[in-house]
Amino acid sequence: MSYRSGLLTGVLGSLFCGGVCAAAWWVANSATPVVKAEKPAPPATVTKVLKEDEINVVKLTPEAEQRIGIETAAVERRSIRQSRTYGGEVMVPLGQSVLVAAPLGGELQVTDKGLPRPGARVRKGQPILLLSPLLTPEARTTLAAARVDAEGQIKNARTQVEGTRIAFQRAKKLLRDDVGSQRNVDETEAQHEFAQKTLEAAEARRDLLIKALGEFERGTGAPLTIEAPTDGLLRALNAQPGQAVPAGAALFEIVDLSRVWVRVPIYVGDEFELRTDEAAEVVPLTARPGSTWLSEVAKPVDAPPSANANAGTVDAYYEVENSHGRLIPGERVGVVVPLVNEATSLILPWSAVIHDIHGGTWVYEAVAERTYSRRRIVVRFVRDAFAVLDNGPAVGAKVVTAGAAELFGTEVGFSK
Repeated sequence: MSYRSGLLTGVLGSLFCGGVCAAAWWVANSATPVVKAEKPAPPATVTKVLKEDEINVVKLTPEAEQRIGIETAAVERRSIRQSRTYGGEVMVPLGQSVLVAAPLGGELQVTDKGLPRPGARVRKGQPILLLSPLLTPEARTTLAAARVDAEGQIKNARTQVEGTRIAFQRAKKLLRDDVGSQRNVDETEAQHEFAQKTLEAAEARRDLLIKALGEFERGTGAPLTIEAPTDGLLRALNAQPGQAVPAGAALFEIVDLSRVWVRVPIYVGDEFELRTDEAAEVVPLTARPGSTWLSEVAKPVDAPPSANANAGTVDAYYEVENSHGRLIPGERVGVVVPLVNEATSLILPWSAVIHDIHGGTWVYEAVAERTYSRRRIVVRFVRDAFAVLDNGPAVGAKVVTAGAAELFGTEVGFSK
């Protein structure tokens, strides 16, 4: 190779290497640059101050307030009769327990309707037992003489009925002829009716004696039906069918529970603070929320005085209507007795009061339009659907009476 050829080859090689380097630089600089993301700056810390008047506050939209159905009432201050609650015992009133005895000696039998069990309710005139009399010679003689006497009374009564009937007809005729008086007519009519009643009683006595005598010649008597003398509860059954009982033996006892008494032991130191001459309120100890029976009005009654010297108490008695049969003799009840003194207190509807899980009592006060604040209250007692407060909102404040439970659920996060 000549010098000229080597020089030319070197120049061409240098130009080729330079072109390759230039092309590589152009490719590297023409690519899209990668921008590295920067970390965002941390947000600035903002401190929000909670105001006291914003605690326990619920704000509603117009739609929510309409859906809940909010109703309010004003807090009042007025005089209300105070009361005190005592324990009482339900008892059968004096004179409402009937003990039925055997009119004659005999053997007891069951009626065709069966024997009622103690505790069953019976009606007046309902057959309870049958009594087959055992007629001794003395008893037969007595019954025979009583029958003869009854027949004589019937004859006398019939004569009186006929005489009074004639007098009554004559008095009416004289009144029609304008020579008599209406007073005479009324008197003769009353005498005639009295004579008829006397005749009916004599005939009923005669029929009873005939039934008791039965087949007189054989010494047996037809069974007598022993009926319930009044409506009530069969409290005790002192004899059983098949048992022979003497005359005057106790057969069964019936109590009338349409009215019951409540005996209330009162500490002697409280007696002069109570109005025991006014109506009280009987509250069942078994009442539950939602129960239809919450209380009964009890009227004071005069009863034989009683006391307990060991306990230092005197007894007050009240009468309660019990046609529904809810009160049972021996049952314990609460009796709300009014006090002599009256006091002026804050009151609001009991429906406005709500309870938290700790038993605290609260109300929602309307502080602005569709804005309600929960306020703590202290309830002293409840009377006539009103809560009497020791502490609560000011007089005139509007509290929620309908929808308070929904507001509480909205505030604590358990709303629907």
